[in-house]
Amino acid sequence: MSAKRGARAAPPPRPGDYILRFATNDAAKGWEELCRQAAANTRAAFEAIESNPCPSPPTSRQHPLKGSLAAAAHNGKALPQWQYEVTAGGRIWYLPDHDTRTCWIKHAGTGHPRATD
Repeated sequence: MSAKRGARAAPPPRPGDYILRFATNDAAKGWEELCRQAAANTRAAFEAIESNPCPSPPTSRQHPLKGSLAAAAHNGKALPQWQYEVTAGGRIWYLPDHDTRTCWIKHAGTGHPRATD
């Protein structure tokens, strides 16, 4: 069975870690493609996001988006938008919700997102 919008990205979180969930069906499909093409890097991204979704200072791979992409709404709530660079072109965009300790994956894909072009 394929993951869909709202589904939790497995495996289950360790105590104190964030839960990763897909905000859209396209994000779930993109996640599966990332897993096929760059399994080790996608696993490293998952572990980094679940344990520390907003590192301070940001890293070269994990950082907040800027400008009009710096925030996005999910379920009527404005949240900061972060990016994890999985590969040279592969990206994960996510919205950390610190109140619920959930990171909503808005985009996952093997190619560079068009919104930043």
